[in-house]
Amino acid sequence: MKKNLPIVIALAALLALGVTRYDHFADAYNLLSFWRYNSMFLLISIGMAFVIITGGIDLSVGTVAALASVVSALASPHGGLAAVLAGSLAGLAVGLLNGLVITRMRILPFIVTLATSLGAHGLALLLGHNDAVGIASDSSFAGFGQGDLFGLPVPGIVSAVAAVLGWIALRSSRFGRHALAIGGSEEASRLMGLNVDRTLVAVYAVSGLLAGIAGSILAAQFGAGQPNEGVGWELFAISAVVLGGTRLTGGEGSIAMTIAGVALLALVLNLLNFENGLGYISLSAYWQSVIRGMFLLLVIVLQARVQNRNRGAVKLAH
Repeated sequence: MKKNLPIVIALAALLALGVTRYDHFADAYNLLSFWRYNSMFLLISIGMAFVIITGGIDLSVGTVAALASVVSALASPHGGLAAVLAGSLAGLAVGLLNGLVITRMRILPFIVTLATSLGAHGLALLLGHNDAVGIASDSSFAGFGQGDLFGLPVPGIVSAVAAVLGWIALRSSRFGRHALAIGGSEEASRLMGLNVDRTLVAVYAVSGLLAGIAGSILAAQFGAGQPNEGVGWELFAISAVVLGGTRLTGGEGSIAMTIAGVALLALVLNLLNFENGLGYISLSAYWQSVIRGMFLLLVIVLQARVQNRNRGAVKLAH
């Protein structure tokens, strides 16, 4: 579609710049490291895509990932599988809580997920005693974040499977069709007989589950649960989803283009790291938040202009 052309062109341009300007940009090490690290952001962005498609928002994904990382680290003495399951279930529990409160109490998703974000952060600090929680040294859990399978990073494979399942679910399942319908008009969806509440609970549960898996990867990759990590991750996810053409008002979206949005944001930061290595500029890690915020603002402004132009065209047609 024409509206997706700018992000495709931007991706191609950045890739061409990286390959021509930096010697080791296209090396297998950089590509696999890029995929391994950004798998966490891809997971939370897939969940965020479904939430935004329904017309909602989930501000809790970053702190839920942090909470899940602590829970996974605490469970790691019981084995790698137990650690992954514990972190994933922690995320799922918060996601279910979000969905149930939103649907049963009719409270705006913004308010609910902001509250659970604060709660998840506080719980992560309590469980971790305000410090990082190291994973068990004799546990296989580290392999979930640092290991490879068939020469490919395990976190990358996990995120790729989630992306394929998300793409299929949105395009070819009743769940995906209902999510799109709810984003288009929740009232009309209810009148059509759709179980709106059940779909919304499922959507927020999926978002929480994927954030929990991302948190497990975080703990396994860095060797410790990180209660203070995850700040700003929700901005990255929202930016990637909106960059991919998903409307903030819901009713339209794409998992494939969400992946492109994640790749574009991550690629910009990867290029900055290479530029720092050349010594011409020196940008701290704090610039990541600045860049994400600028991208998000720019895309929201562009979306608003396109929507206003479309409304004007409709009025003229009538």
